[in-house]
Amino acid sequence: MKVIVIRQPWAWLIVNGFKDIENRTWATRYRGALLIEASASLPSKRDLEQMRLFARKRGVDLPEEFETGGIVGMAELVDCVSRSRSRWFEGPVGWVLSKPKRLPFFPLKGQLGLFDPPRRVLNWLPRTRNGQVRRTARSR
Repeated sequence: MKVIVIRQPWAWLIVNGFKDIENRTWATRYRGALLIEASASLPSKRDLEQMRLFARKRGVDLPEEFETGGIVGMAELVDCVSRSRSRWFEGPVGWVLSKPKRLPFFPLKGQLGLFDPPRRVLNWLPRTRNGQVRRTARSR
């Protein structure tokens, strides 16, 4: 399992199952579970309005507020591609994502690139049962 920091509203779009690809300038050989951390800062009001229009053109209305500075969900990283038919692909590299899932917010200081989650995150990480997120006694 790895963590990647993604700016809002892209993190929200991924964990809520709308955005199936994350645009990056670099590829990775890593495949597997990826915790999605929302970056600590939001884009400017102007940039956020442009992002709202971008999402609206793809059939998604964004919420008024976003969580920042912590884990907001997870997805599976299944491939890195240089071309895609995804309506979200802009390149130059697209990280193809599947199985998105929202998680309860967990504050975390981000890092650049992919990084290993701290032990406290692994201990907290909710376990799933029948598609429901729950906390185990160990994670409390």
